[in-house]
Amino acid sequence: MSASDPAAPFAYDLRQTRVVFAFRALRQLPAELEALGAERVFVVTTRGRAAALSSLHELLGDRFAGVFDGAVEHVPTPVVDAALESYTRASASIVVAVGGGSAIGLGKAMARTTGASLVAVPTTYSGSEMTSIWGETDAKGKRTGRDPRVAPRLVIYDPDLTLDLPPSVSAASGMNAMAHAVEALYAANASPVALALAEEASRSLALSLPRIVARPNDPAARAEAFAGAHLAGRALDISAMGLHHRLCHVLGGTFGLPHARTHAALLPYVVAFNAPATPAAMERLSRALGVSDGVSGLVTLSQSLGTNATLAELGLTEDDIPRAADEATATAYPNPRAVSAADVRALLTAALRGRRPDLEHA
Repeated sequence: MSASDPAAPFAYDLRQTRVVFAFRALRQLPAELEALGAERVFVVTTRGRAAALSSLHELLGDRFAGVFDGAVEHVPTPVVDAALESYTRASASIVVAVGGGSAIGLGKAMARTTGASLVAVPTTYSGSEMTSIWGETDAKGKRTGRDPRVAPRLVIYDPDLTLDLPPSVSAASGMNAMAHAVEALYAANASPVALALAEEASRSLALSLPRIVARPNDPAARAEAFAGAHLAGRALDISAMGLHHRLCHVLGGTFGLPHARTHAALLPYVVAFNAPATPAAMERLSRALGVSDGVSGLVTLSQSLGTNATLAELGLTEDDIPRAADEATATAYPNPRAVSAADVRALLTAALRGRRPDLEHA
């Protein structure tokens, strides 16, 4: 469909996920679990969040069946296997994932295998909690897909849980959410619903993230960024993923680059590449960012947040680029502009060296 034609036909799937968004919303978790009929709850999180589990244990009371605190980036298969073993021993009936994309990604992998209902309590701006997209990494690289079984039945957004998130982590996580919104703006199956969600998400994130970096304890900014991440996740859930997500999955799954920081670093380059083929999306992005050129706006935002690392700084080498380009173009996926291995090599080389993408697309 044409993103600029409001009368064009469209289609999308709507899932049933209950969302609770409020300061101190975590206190509502017991009542929400009661409504789901949850009797034995298994918690998955990262070791960095393990210290905060005492209050969660107290909230869950007799429902607390066990915990696995080994979630890590990119959801490695051995970690999934270990978590499933602990879950089985606990005789649990529901999984509660507390944390960012690592914990929620692990919870999705467990839900996909066991059929258990998943509850997500996000503590970053990853947006993974609002999608039916799963990912898992093994010796062959990162595999992703969509499966309604992994979509959380319940999402608890409590902005208080993000107040201790360091500014640098907040910025990278928020730009990860921005990537979800931007790809939804030019998705092959873009619908009026996705476009509205994505534009508002971009606006909210662009306004709130600089405030968070300047004043990390600003609760209003934290809440607005959380709302933006929620909308971005919703937009991505009903939209096709393109070149940006494909590249980030390859760079993370095969080369071990950090997930959120790679999204943040790569986004302006991919948008600059796609910009000539998607003027309507660029108009929406420019409007959301309050600038005349969306690519330049992303570059400026990334610089102000300190998320403009080069891919070399994140761990990629020049020798890695040919393999990354081949993997990124090995299978077809929708993207507004045709992509060749040579295109990807040029894009990654620019991002490796830190050349300004807004100048290259002009």
